[in-house]
Amino acid sequence: MWTPTDHEKLGVVIASFRGTVPFGLSLEIGDTVQILEKCDGWYRGFALKNPNIKGIFPSSYVHLKNAFVKNKGQFEMVIPTEDSVITEMTSTLRDWGTMWKQLYVRNEGDLFHRLWHIMNEILDLRRQVLVGHLTHDRMKDVKRHITARLDWGNEQLGLDLVPRKEYAMVDPEDISVTELYRLMEHRHRKKDTPMQASSHHLFVQMKSLMCSNLGEELEVIFSLFDSKENRPISERFFLRLNRNGLPKAPDKPERHCSLFVDLGSSELRRDIYVTVHIIRIGRMGAGEKKNACSVQYRRPFGCAVLSIADLLTGETKDDLILKVYMCNTESEWYQIHENIIKKLNARYNLTGSNAGLAVSLQLLHGDIEQIRREYSSVFSHGVSITRKLGFSNIIMPGEMRNDLYITIERGEFEKGGKSVARNVEVTMFIVESSGQTLKDFISFGSGEPPAGEYRSFVLYHNNSPRWAELLKLPIPVDKFRGAHIRFEFRHCSTKEKGEKKLFGFSFVPLMQEDGRTLPDGTHELIVHKCEENTNLQDATRYLKLPFSKGILLGNSNQVMKATKESFWITSFLCSTKLTQNGDMLDLLKWRTHPDKITGCLSKLKEIDGSEIVKFLQDTLDTLFGILDENSQKYGSKVFDSLVHIINLLQDSKFHHFKPVMDTYIESHFAGALAYRDLIKVLKWYVDRIMEAERQEHIQAVLKAQEYIFKYIVQSRRLFSLATGGQNEEEFRCCIQELLMSVRFFLSQESKGSGALSQSQAVFLSSFPAVYSELLKLFDVREVASLVQDTLGSLPTIVHVDDSLQAVKLQCIGKTVESQLYTNPDSRYILLPVVLHHLHMHLQEQKDLVMCARILSNVFCLIKKNSSEKSVLEEIDVIVASLLDILLRTILEVTSRPQPSGSAMRLQFQDVTGEFVACLLSLLRQMTDRHYQQLLDSFNTKEELRDFLLQIFTVFRILIRPEMFPKDWTVMRLVANNVIITTVLYLSDALRKNFLNENFDYKIWDSYFYLAVIFINQLCLQLEMFTPSKKKKVLEKYGDMRVTMGCEIFSMWQNLGEHKLHFIPALIGPFLEVTLIPQPDLRNVMIPIFHDMMDWEQRRSGNFKQVEAKLIDKLDSLMSEGKGDETYRELFNSILLKKIERETWRESGVSLIATVTRLMERLLDYRDCMKMGEVDGKKIGCTVSLLNFYKTELNKEEMYIRYIHKLYDLHLKAQNFTEAAYTLLLYDELLEWSDRPLREFLAYPMQTEWQRKELLHLTIIQNFDRGKCWENGIILCRKIADQYESYYDYRNLSKMRMMEASLYDKIMDQQRLEPEFFRVGFYGKKFPFFLRNKEFVCRGHDYERLEAFQQRMLSEFPHAIAMQHANQPDETIFQAEAQYLQIYAVTPIPESQEVLQREGVPDNIKSFYKVNHIWKFRYDRPFHKGTKDKENEFKSLWVERTSLYLVQSLPGISRWFEVEKREVVEMSPLENAIEVLENKNQQLKTLISQCQTRQMQNINPLTMCLNGVIDAAVNGGVARYQEAFFVKEYILSHPEDGEKIARLRELMLEQAQILEFGLAVHEKFVPQDMRPLHKKLVDQFFVMKSSLGIQEFSACIQASPVHFPNGSPRVCRNSAPASMSPNGTRVIPRRSPLSYPAVNRYSSSSLSSQASAEVSNITGQSESSDEVFNMQPSPSTSSLSSTHSASPNVTSSAPSSARASPLLSDKHKHSRENCCLSPRERPCSAIYPTPVEPSQRLLLNHIGDGALPRSDPNLSAPEKASPARHTTSVSPSPARRSPLKGSVQSFTPSPVEYHSPGLISNSPVLSGSCSSGISSLSRCSMSETSGFENQVNEQVAPGSGSGYSGPDEPVQKESKTPPPYSVYERTLRRPVPLPHSLSIPIASEPPALPPKPLAARSSHLDNGARRTEPGPRPRPLPRKVSQL
Repeated sequence: MWTPTDHEKLGVVIASFRGTVPFGLSLEIGDTVQILEKCDGWYRGFALKNPNIKGIFPSSYVHLKNAFVKNKGQFEMVIPTEDSVITEMTSTLRDWGTMWKQLYVRNEGDLFHRLWHIMNEILDLRRQVLVGHLTHDRMKDVKRHITARLDWGNEQLGLDLVPRKEYAMVDPEDISVTELYRLMEHRHRKKDTPMQASSHHLFVQMKSLMCSNLGEELEVIFSLFDSKENRPISERFFLRLNRNGLPKAPDKPERHCSLFVDLGSSELRRDIYVTVHIIRIGRMGAGEKKNACSVQYRRPFGCAVLSIADLLTGETKDDLILKVYMCNTESEWYQIHENIIKKLNARYNLTGSNAGLAVSLQLLHGDIEQIRREYSSVFSHGVSITRKLGFSNIIMPGEMRNDLYITIERGEFEKGGKSVARNVEVTMFIVESSGQTLKDFISFGSGEPPAGEYRSFVLYHNNSPRWAELLKLPIPVDKFRGAHIRFEFRHCSTKEKGEKKLFGFSFVPLMQEDGRTLPDGTHELIVHKCEENTNLQDATRYLKLPFSKGILLGNSNQVMKATKESFWITSFLCSTKLTQNGDMLDLLKWRTHPDKITGCLSKLKEIDGSEIVKFLQDTLDTLFGILDENSQKYGSKVFDSLVHIINLLQDSKFHHFKPVMDTYIESHFAGALAYRDLIKVLKWYVDRIMEAERQEHIQAVLKAQEYIFKYIVQSRRLFSLATGGQNEEEFRCCIQELLMSVRFFLSQESKGSGALSQSQAVFLSSFPAVYSELLKLFDVREVASLVQDTLGSLPTIVHVDDSLQAVKLQCIGKTVESQLYTNPDSRYILLPVVLHHLHMHLQEQKDLVMCARILSNVFCLIKKNSSEKSVLEEIDVIVASLLDILLRTILEVTSRPQPSGSAMRLQFQDVTGEFVACLLSLLRQMTDRHYQQLLDSFNTKEELRDFLLQIFTVFRILIRPEMFPKDWTVMRLVANNVIITTVLYLSDALRKNFLNENFDYKIWDSYFYLAVIFINQLCLQLEMFTPSKKKKVLEKYGDMRVTMGCEIFSMWQNLGEHKLHFIPALIGPFLEVTLIPQPDLRNVMIPIFHDMMDWEQRRSGNFKQVEAKLIDKLDSLMSEGKGDETYRELFNSILLKKIERETWRESGVSLIATVTRLMERLLDYRDCMKMGEVDGKKIGCTVSLLNFYKTELNKEEMYIRYIHKLYDLHLKAQNFTEAAYTLLLYDELLEWSDRPLREFLAYPMQTEWQRKELLHLTIIQNFDRGKCWENGIILCRKIADQYESYYDYRNLSKMRMMEASLYDKIMDQQRLEPEFFRVGFYGKKFPFFLRNKEFVCRGHDYERLEAFQQRMLSEFPHAIAMQHANQPDETIFQAEAQYLQIYAVTPIPESQEVLQREGVPDNIKSFYKVNHIWKFRYDRPFHKGTKDKENEFKSLWVERTSLYLVQSLPGISRWFEVEKREVVEMSPLENAIEVLENKNQQLKTLISQCQTRQMQNINPLTMCLNGVIDAAVNGGVARYQEAFFVKEYILSHPEDGEKIARLRELMLEQAQILEFGLAVHEKFVPQDMRPLHKKLVDQFFVMKSSLGIQEFSACIQASPVHFPNGSPRVCRNSAPASMSPNGTRVIPRRSPLSYPAVNRYSSSSLSSQASAEVSNITGQSESSDEVFNMQPSPSTSSLSSTHSASPNVTSSAPSSARASPLLSDKHKHSRENCCLSPRERPCSAIYPTPVEPSQRLLLNHIGDGALPRSDPNLSAPEKASPARHTTSVSPSPARRSPLKGSVQSFTPSPVEYHSPGLISNSPVLSGSCSSGISSLSRCSMSETSGFENQVNEQVAPGSGSGYSGPDEPVQKESKTPPPYSVYERTLRRPVPLPHSLSIPIASEPPALPPKPLAARSSHLDNGARRTEPGPRPRPLPRKVSQL
């Protein structure tokens, strides 16, 4: 049976419980649990860290704690009854525990370890407190340590400052706000500016003396020395060392450790030194033999010094090694420390190279009691105390001292009949009056017990020795009188006996005959000579002799024999019992000399204060004794003396003697009649104030009034006790009269001089101290009335002296702080006068600091007594008097600029904070009645309006973050609680008075603004708090944001049609409120947006304003980190539900959808930006947002902002190309105009032209860095056009040079072709802009698929990589996970023109392969139908996926979304065709690279040839024959006829390429690979055999072999219907290459023929012209005759002579358009556009007219006939240099000219476009029909039309497109097949081509002329404009 618990309410878990039982509660060790019920050894309850989860747990797992219950029942609160410090410790350590682990994660190792130590320390202290065995003082000490460490940890971790009172946490509800503020401020000040200790102490520990020549005992003497005043400032610390240099008594720490106490802050300076003097005890000379003398002497050894400033740098406990020095001459020993300090190196040197004194020194700060507590171990082990010389800065009463300091200074002695000076030793004794020597009263220093005699050290052979040794004589007072000190002088012999012979003595009495002690100062004593055996024990024999030369000179009557010998000592008395002052003695003995009383009282003021306080009680007894003796005669004198003594105690040095006087008044004062005389004299002085010319004495009297009243009151009380209360009325009348005189004097205004006001100020400053004395005799109300009258008599004029105003306020302040004010009865009487003066000062804004302090004290008292009824009346008075002026003061103070000085700024903040605390305190005390009275007190609505505006403004100021320090959360929460309570009261007044016809926009706007910033405060965002802190706040205050939100909603609903005034102004503030992650607040506030939309719709028919404002604010607010996914959903659902029934529902849904989509993107953007490094996610997200602003919202400014954010991201990631494209977006928005543009982002104010120019230059720079030089060239041209139009030739020149440099970079620098990857992002966990979308990404340099996959998985660490390329299904799309699907894709260039044009270098083509790509392809092979195991090609289909992007790559991002995907299935035949096309293209490229020697290594070509030939032999290409050339396939697939023909054509083409490739390979193959080459040649013939190609017969028609960089010689087909434009070849002169396309090679002849062919091809001579005059090597093969040609077959003509017409602008700028604006229409590389018949005809005409034909099947005579003979145009030899005689290369022109027909339809002449030379290849010609012959005959005359003789000038020059221009290639030539394999294809012959131009044919007379080689003219230089 479960029963509720009564006592078992709280427990701590002592063992972890897993909660595996049903309803079990999982608990961890250390959890605190609250117990609800119990049953049979089980408890039911919950853990305090998670109160929502309840469960059961075993009772044995819990240790119960004592607790009491508040609100018993369902909502009971259990509070432990332990010490509040323990509770705080426990909760704080729990909070720290979590944060401590985070420090480790954040790698803050230093704080982590320090906090760990502090936590352990707190736990240890906590155990001590819990044990409960500590004494009260120790407990206090431990709590102080705990709270100090808690505060330190909270500060380090950024936690809140905890207000404490006596180490316990304070509940803000239990004290006033002003008191809370003071506690917070006190702790804050303590934290910020630690109190400077006024007292310091130096701890010294002697370790050892390290020296090589020890062996004697040593004395070490430490002292502090002031080098500025050249005197010691401390007593000495004396210790003895043994022969090894170690302390003699190591077991007694007090013998080798000392604490130099009571050092003031002024003594911690650089010129204070620690001096160490070392004396050795032993022989006279350090080097004497041991048996020389047995007597021990004290001899100087060495000295060390250290500046005390060196210890201020740190409290190090490490040992210091001090260097030990010795003076060069012993006579300098007395000042060796000064010489070392002054660094007079000539006077001292080191005692030894390795001599050092090891000491430990440490400065301790604080009073001695604090030091004893904090360093208890030092004191417990024992330490000697070394005092300062004389009294400390503050003399404490009760301090008993009677110390006489004697310094043995020096002596002057005669030789005494010796030939050398004496070795003098001084011995000192203290002899009392009886003649006995006093024992143990000579102290050498602390650390050594006092001795009975003192022996000085001995200086060798010195008759004027100087010792300067300080001794302390702590002689008791009773021994002082009659005692004297005797000094005996002995000569120390250095002979064997070592005798010490007495030769003289001196003495000095300690007290004079009149009772005064020996005066301080230096005394020259007489040295009385005596014999060695003189007995000095009988003191009476010499005491009658004179002792001092000063006395001897003063007393001329005393005759004595003159003596030259003298001895000097210095004495200094430090005594609280003895005096050296005769006047003081005379006063104290006034009864013996009554006639001297007046003189003694007058001289009292001249006596030193320390003498007076020493005898304070005796002095006071004397004064009042004299007063009783004759008050008439001595009354005023005694009064003045009393005033002098009272004021003396005001001095800080004697301040601590005030309690002595208080004790005297209470316990020892006996003047029962003194009050009459004191009142009488005091009144006499007050009455004389107005008449007195000099006010100093009167001011001194007024200053002493506190103690005068104390004497008056105590005297009256004694009189009342003695007489039973007689003369009470008389006494009251005297006091009343005295105060009336005071009131009269106070009410006077100072006219002229300020002496009167100074006297008034002096009186006011000490008057409040009188209250407590008056209360001893009068009733509280009486005293209050007296004080009220007195303070009320002050002049109210504000322009009186400022100093008086300040003192007046101080008086008011002291009154409020006095005991009198704490009584409610007296307080009610005093309050009006206090408020009156405060109001007056606040109105003038004077003395605000004091006003604030007074107000704080007023409110502190009110809170303490809040239960009393009188408090409500006091609040009424304060509200009526001060509320308005308080608000104005806060506004005034906060609007002032803060002062610059740190001290002034602190004061400024204090004033503001205190006034704010006063206001909050007042408002918190106000009840409903007070608010109602306040609102009713306003006579007009204007007054109420002004008040509300004022208080709302003040509240806004109070909410500012800078109002309180950031860790004052407690104070902020109290302030917010007061504000919200007040606002709830005032909102009623707002509704009642300022709605409908009285509507006031300003006051309503102020209200809403206040409410919004209230909710947005950082200190109210509970989500950011720790769970424990959040729980505490909710328990105490609730969620104040929700309360204020409900109030906003309520007030908004009351506005009605006035809502329109706040649309759209309040949209932003309200939106900011709704973004706070508080569900209740959001539910309350979001519907207001619906209301705004509704009212805006009514007003203007739409809500564009609402939409625009929402969008503008969302961006800025969300970028600040506000808002979340929940808010987006809530915003959407609440508003959609609200507008369901509205007439404007559609437009509303549209707005909500737009805003929601914007939120999605902004949230994604914010989440991405939180990451450290720039990655694709950040960039993609920014692109998504940028496009949204452009396309959907049309917000140009936001669009431009995000362009620049994206640009910065690209730069950071070094995506320079993308950065350029991004900036281009902004560039496109600008025009080349002079429109002025404002300052924006990082751009200054400038014209649009200037900004566009700047952008252009920046973009060009980025294109350059991204190696996208082609794009940069276009921009160079654009900006160059602008410079040219402005005639800015300087910049034009620079731009042209920049353009030229970009061309150079294209040709010279290497560019890597990136790979492209398709990435699919599937699953709901991806950001919105990626979710269930696919993208194509441009990889980084050298990045392959594996690296890219790894990068993507690191960017999305939670993603799962899909291992297949199939499209995912719906379950993947909807999964709550992240799936990545990545595979490589192939770019499909849009334009094939440049890529297919021959002679264009690879480094140009590479740009077009991977730039401006819209389309990408991915192939997936699969088998359809039954798979043939013998030949898998029959069923091998390919699924080809084409991806089309929204933008081309590269662009503003490295990846773009796929807009469209097309999936096509390619049949096995189509697949075979494509495989062969690709392989043929690869072979061509490799052969070309090998030819032009671009390849460093021939291996790639070897492997490729081997792969193709070997595969073909083993069945590769033959499998295609088996699959597609069989009869069954042809019959079953009649539609594939053309494709089968195409496949045959490609197979034949591959054979041709392989044949030429082998020839090239033979030329370059290394010797060790020759066997492989031979094997390839043999396999090639096997391959041809397998293809059924034994010989290429005359009827075989084959495709030419095309090469990217220069082509081999090309075979031409005879059938016109089969002609292709590709048949026309123009060979670039840099890679001249002819290829015999149709040859009959035998196995034996292939190598020799190919070798000869290749040797001509590869260009061995320096002149490329020689390459064109190729001579084939002789061979027995039948091919020899076919390929033999005369050298004179070739002729040349410069390309510029072809008179090509100028290009149209369309073609001229086609590259520009392509580069930056790629065309939408994709170009298919698989299925080219068929050639139109008319185009074919034109191409045939061009080909035939330009290229002569040659048929290898014709006989020699037929070849020689004019009708059949063809001419080949080739370059003539270049001129040779006359200097070197070598052949100079012809420099090719980078640009050339073509006819429009050539440009648009025939890319085959691309070689000439690059080289500027028309190189015509020899082609085989098969037997043709008459039609073919006819065409040849017609074209032959025009074939030389491009020729111009050596003397004929070039006729025409025209512009040409740039080398990178992109043109569409849409033609492909169908190539006929050998008859043995072919299926006839019907084709119609084209129409006849037009005749060549007459102008061209007229240049040639006959074929013979064309065969003669002529000199080639140099091309004309191009114009600048053509660049």
